[in-house]
Amino acid sequence: MERRSVLFVLFEGVQSLDLTGPLEVFTAAAEVLRDPTAYQVRTATLDGSPIRTSSGLTLTPDTALHGCRVPHTLVVPGGHGTRSAGPRIVGWLRERAPRAQRVMSVCTGTLLLAEAGLLDGRRATTHWAYCDLLAERYPAVRVEPEAVFVRDGKVVTSAGVTTGIDLALALVEEDHGRDVALTVARHLVVFLRRPGNQAQFSAQLSAQSAQRRPLRDVQHWISEHPEADLSVEALARRSNLSPRHFARAFRAEVGMSPGRYVDRVRLEAARRRLEDSAEGIEEISRACGYGTPEAMRRAFIKALGAPPAEYRRRFQPL
Repeated sequence: MERRSVLFVLFEGVQSLDLTGPLEVFTAAAEVLRDPTAYQVRTATLDGSPIRTSSGLTLTPDTALHGCRVPHTLVVPGGHGTRSAGPRIVGWLRERAPRAQRVMSVCTGTLLLAEAGLLDGRRATTHWAYCDLLAERYPAVRVEPEAVFVRDGKVVTSAGVTTGIDLALALVEEDHGRDVALTVARHLVVFLRRPGNQAQFSAQLSAQSAQRRPLRDVQHWISEHPEADLSVEALARRSNLSPRHFARAFRAEVGMSPGRYVDRVRLEAARRRLEDSAEGIEEISRACGYGTPEAMRRAFIKALGAPPAEYRRRFQPL
């Protein structure tokens, strides 16, 4: 079995879950494989000194960065400390990261990779609150703001905080197969992994809550009845507005058109049923308003890059 060293770069103000989430995935995978060399995990700061995380935890690293060999997988977590990590860490990344076989960032760790020039010409993502900053400050980076994680060559960037777990599970699956990754996910009581191109938020979280009560009631109705007639005309009648007025008011207050909101809610509802139930795909397609399995298949491929049956396979128990 190939030995894979994993090095986490630490700094003052690092987000603790950006570090511990992926770290637990890699170490758990080594335990599942009963081979401590499968992932040899180490942590390092510039000079080997302890650091404090953004939540106040004190962490003592294994070593100093300048004494480290180039790892197989280099992991750069995020956190408020990325704003003041300083030129020495950026310089170390600029020099050493290109020699690693894989480079992974979590959350705003993407900003450190971008500052080191490692994302120029590449697709990347980061925490939703910093995607605009990433695009503005580093125009050579092709930002994908909604993705859970994005792979471009040997560089893989993930979105906010817990998405580092999704990305680490994806790498374990890539290295050792789905069964090992699923066993790790079950051990950590998380899903096998969200697909990389899945939106960072559920439909309800990605949209605003309407200010006016009739429109909020319509939002709630859509979520509770994805199988219903959710055309603009039908929803307008529920809100006692004309279709034209309803569509304009909904977009203004929710931040997206009624049709787009309905599409997201139906996709979310179908995903949950695929993950949590043994219902057939035809039954789910009707229950979530798609009408036919083919319509649901097209929606899944467009949004998630995988048909419903493949999406469900990722969540089936061993």
